[in-house]
Amino acid sequence: MITDHLVILPILVPMFAALLQLLVWGEQPQVYRRAIGLGASVLTLALAIWLVIAVQDEVLVYALGGWQAPFGIVLVADKLSALMVALTAVLALPVLIYACHGEDNLGSHFQALFQFQILGIMGAFLTGDLFNLFVFFEILLISSYALLMHGGGKAKLRATLHYVVLNLTGSALFLISLGVLYGITGTLNMADMAGKIALLEGDDASIARAGGMLLFVVFGLKAALLPLYFWLPQAYANTTGTVAALFAIMTKVGVYAILRVFTMIFGADAGEAAMLAHDWLWWLGLFSILLGALGVLGSRDIRLVIAYLVLISVGTILTTLSLGHPDAIAAALYYLVHSTLVTGALFLLVDLIAEQRGKTASRIVKGRKMAQHNLLGGMFFIAAITVIGIPPLSGFVGKLFILEAARTGAQVALLWPLILGATFLMIVALSRAGSRMFWHTLDGKPNDVTHPKWQHAAVILLLTGALALTVFANVMFDYTSAIATQLSQPSDYIFSVLPQGGQHE
Repeated sequence: MITDHLVILPILVPMFAALLQLLVWGEQPQVYRRAIGLGASVLTLALAIWLVIAVQDEVLVYALGGWQAPFGIVLVADKLSALMVALTAVLALPVLIYACHGEDNLGSHFQALFQFQILGIMGAFLTGDLFNLFVFFEILLISSYALLMHGGGKAKLRATLHYVVLNLTGSALFLISLGVLYGITGTLNMADMAGKIALLEGDDASIARAGGMLLFVVFGLKAALLPLYFWLPQAYANTTGTVAALFAIMTKVGVYAILRVFTMIFGADAGEAAMLAHDWLWWLGLFSILLGALGVLGSRDIRLVIAYLVLISVGTILTTLSLGHPDAIAAALYYLVHSTLVTGALFLLVDLIAEQRGKTASRIVKGRKMAQHNLLGGMFFIAAITVIGIPPLSGFVGKLFILEAARTGAQVALLWPLILGATFLMIVALSRAGSRMFWHTLDGKPNDVTHPKWQHAAVILLLTGALALTVFANVMFDYTSAIATQLSQPSDYIFSVLPQGGQHE
């Protein structure tokens, strides 16, 4: 039955779609490739919703080839995996709709690369072992290298070079860390490794801690955590709006990996390696918020402003996760969903604005009115107040959950001023950008560049998703609270994966 293969289908659908799109399709190949891509994205979204429903009562385990863990390769779907898969699918469909109205023609094989990127992201969220996490990381990174260069240009080449060099370094460190952990535990299955690391003592535990800290560096690079964030602002600001919007989920892959590994393998039950990255997450997250806020204030290009907003969101999420208790994890996950949708919408929206402004593009300077000035201005206003967190929108709700999660005096004294201060600087930066681009315009005939309604619809869909988080805030927080409870009790995941305690497809 199809339900027996539900866990692997979000990986297989984009994979086969990408392979089909690489075929020669006659005189109008792009028409077929777009149809395949959109069909695959709709199907992936449906499967993701199905997966969210299916994991409510159990952890789903899919053993490839019938080989059970820890010796075989397994895919695992719990509430956290299902949430991240669904978020990816919700983001990907509007972004692809936007791209299908011209942007995918800027370079060859965009449609296939887009699907390979989704394949890598979905695999990273669903894999049950560290080596295949590395494999899926490489799939999404190779696709991202090509996507960053989509459309060409010197600025893109420079930003892509920095991105490639840093991520190749990260990949090398990932392999070294896997070698260290495999050498000391004899396994790469995350559930199996969690049990074995908990039993280590003395020098063996120290070696495991060293391997775990290497993993933390790698995942911190993927998440753009200070001081490993330097690749992000220029990479996101210099690529196309479509690619930057899709990349809104990329940093969340690193966040997911940190959350998964450092709650299950190096969590509270890991013996001498327990809570390995706890203190590091707190301080690095706080400084990421600070530097992101300063970057927002100092940027003179709206694309760069949004790139720094991504950095602020990463710092906010990881700082909150470092608090450790279930309410903090639930709040961080709610804010993760909010920030992904609204920054994705902003990247697409700024792409429209830049094209209609002509020579001034996305620079925060006076320019001529746009052909669709009022429409774009209205969407920018909604997106801006949502990402800032003006009551009662999802940004405000998410920050309220986060501030309530800070329980001790030290946490309140550091986290509250930074989040509220960063929010104030976001208000200043986005107000300045909005007034320069939409109010203080130059006299003269407006630019005549317009965009298809479907591109506007793509932005509106993402903004609607962010606004829906406000309406269904209690429902969403209940779900993220269930995820937090599941993460705080990793035994359920472990017993589901290992033969002695779990059920297998």
